[in-house]
Amino acid sequence: MLVTLQPVLRRFWYAVMPMAMLDDGPKPFTLLGEKIVLWKDAEGKPAALRDRCCHRTAQLSKGFVENGNIVCGYHGWNYDASGACVKIPQAPGNAIPSGASVPSYHCEEKYGYVWVALDDPLQPLFDIAEDHDPRYRRIEQFCETWKTAPLRLMENSFDTAHFSFVHKGTFGQFDQPKPEKFAITETDYGFEAETIITINNPPQSHRITGTTEPTTKRHFRNQWHLPFSRRLGMEYPNGLQHIIFTCATPIDDAHIQLVQWMYRNDTEADCPAQLLNDWDRKVIAEDKEILESTDPDAPVDVSRRIEQNMPTDMPGLIMRRRLLELLRAHGESEVLPNT
Repeated sequence: MLVTLQPVLRRFWYAVMPMAMLDDGPKPFTLLGEKIVLWKDAEGKPAALRDRCCHRTAQLSKGFVENGNIVCGYHGWNYDASGACVKIPQAPGNAIPSGASVPSYHCEEKYGYVWVALDDPLQPLFDIAEDHDPRYRRIEQFCETWKTAPLRLMENSFDTAHFSFVHKGTFGQFDQPKPEKFAITETDYGFEAETIITINNPPQSHRITGTTEPTTKRHFRNQWHLPFSRRLGMEYPNGLQHIIFTCATPIDDAHIQLVQWMYRNDTEADCPAQLLNDWDRKVIAEDKEILESTDPDAPVDVSRRIEQNMPTDMPGLIMRRRLLELLRAHGESEVLPNT
């Protein structure tokens, strides 16, 4: 699927970068092939416009912020968060010409990140109960570009069958390719998947899992949120909760921005954030290597019988079916390469 050519995907919220990245001025980003610029307005809220001055087409991200407006670095034209030109330095006494504006996009701050929807959102951003629960701490993790498609990342996020092979260097047990329990329930936003699986627990992960036993169990209660977000809820036998949120934000048809943060019901003294991130970086490096070897343009195929007969492939099949249903509900069909 060529995600940049599916208009309905523009109507979802995507996490693009941590808010802190805007502290020192405007930043460029490409979302679904659309070049945008992000900055903080006078109230400290994020704003997003097309990254193109309407005067001489210079990138607004090459400019700077003044009194909450973004200023083009070429001739100093000023734009507010709505995209309207509000100042032309070379003609201070003249009215701003009609049509002097730049397209704006829906933009919000939530969970410490900037979120953007290119067109009117079909639904609000999902709520995370742990974010306003004092028993949990939020830990920022990763914001980096991967050469893969968002569907590939989402499928991988719910694929327990790859643990034994891709993650054999961290937590995967090579001789245990099947989970002890696997169940999936569809919802209005996507689906929920429940899995129980035994994992290796090397010394580096003892403080992460809360046990020094050589193996432990993970009880997964995961959610997929259309189109490309997931909640990865993990509970260990001692009651420790390890909850990861990942957004596979589509940059273009072959690249994503992996945005990830987590919640834990422990303290920094129990398990430092740096230790958590160092361990998770090893884990996602294993995922990245294999995912970047896959074909990002593969069709959203739901007819492959071999997958229909394997329970651990069901999440991916449901994702593909629900994406096709989404397209059809909005009068679209899947756009494939060379069609």
